[in-house]
Amino acid sequence: MTGDFSDDWWVLLLFPVALWVPFGPFIMGTLGVWCARRPGWRPRLGSVLVPLEPVGFPVTHTMLPLDDLDDPIQRDDFLGVLYVMVLGTTALPWLLGYGITRVTRTLRPRRGRV
Repeated sequence: MTGDFSDDWWVLLLFPVALWVPFGPFIMGTLGVWCARRPGWRPRLGSVLVPLEPVGFPVTHTMLPLDDLDDPIQRDDFLGVLYVMVLGTTALPWLLGYGITRVTRTLRPRRGRV
């Protein structure tokens, strides 16, 4: 009655990845600004936990099985996913949001100073 869908549950893990590609850089930039404005462990924990599933799943999916990493095509696929998903859509936007916020707060003249 339900059909042959016993192995298709893992497709649910790809749904956040599909949303992360267009919206992830904006989310990570916002989290970088949040970390720059509010010191503490909560913003940094959020910056790690929010991209954990949408970035971790494609990286582990292209990396496993580990014995295939000797194959140059498999290694190139892994490095491509690592560069695009980890650096391009996650780390670089966070660093830009954090760095721009810190620089503008440092260079902005203090109000009320005589």
